Amino acid sequence: MQKLSLTMLLATFALSFSPAIMAQDAPGYTDGPFLPNSKWRVHDQTRPQPKKVTPGTGDLGVTAPDDAIVLFDGGNLDAWQRTDGQPIGDGIADGAFDIVKTGQLRTKEEFGSCQLHLEWVTPLGPEDRMNWGNSGVFPMGLFEIQVIESCDSFIYADGNAGAIYGQFPPLVNPARKPGEWQSFDIFFTAPTFDGDKMVSPAYVTIIYNGVIVQNHQEILGTVSHRALPGPYPVQTRGPVMLQDHHSGVKFRNIWIRPIE
Repeated sequence: MQKLSLTMLLATFALSFSPAIMAQDAPGYTDGPFLPNSKWRVHDQTRPQPKKVTPGTGDLGVTAPDDAIVLFDGGNLDAWQRTDGQPIGDGIADGAFDIVKTGQLRTKEEFGSCQLHLEWVTPLGPEDRMNWGNSGVFPMGLFEIQVIESCDSFIYADGNAGAIYGQFPPLVNPARKPGEWQSFDIFFTAPTFDGDKMVSPAYVTIIYNGVIVQNHQEILGTVSHRALPGPYPVQTRGPVMLQDHHSGVKFRNIWIRPIE
């Protein structure tokens, strides 16, 4: 539980920034450490932005299969608890919930390898681009898949929506306009261990608005801001966490299929 609390603390401060270092026209940093086996620094200001593509049209509304665990169907948040232990706020309206009103959430149940579907929408804004629609999805409560407005605004490449935060930008940027519902389908492979030794790291494939943006990508470590990814804790399961980063991001239609 102490490890998870530290992770939540890191998540809460993710995307804080120093105006003295960040350029106004090219968000990012020039003084971060280099990622392993990469020419790019963490949040590198010069890292190319992902190419924009237009996603297909039509309703999202992917219905959960009958073997899925429904985490939110518009009715209640019984599957969740706040990460700070406080009661969940009244944030449900029109089949969705506002993460600022509910508070930062984690599932009561813990999961390892899984298929996770969720839909989200950013505020119409505009807001400060570092916080416009800023949230995140954390498999095992450790690894951040970024949620942020990435159509009319952008931040550093490895912080765009669909990025493995601070590690890998999305392959392309299929973001819809602010105020339009978007979807993630996340296929997560949990790390494995032999005693205290890691045998295999975590991997993730992400389909964002019907477009693949991470393709069985290795996750380098736990989420960090302006620092190298943190070391893996010795665990193979953990909660799904949804981050409250002080922007009124809404979520709906969340379900998960554990893959044993």
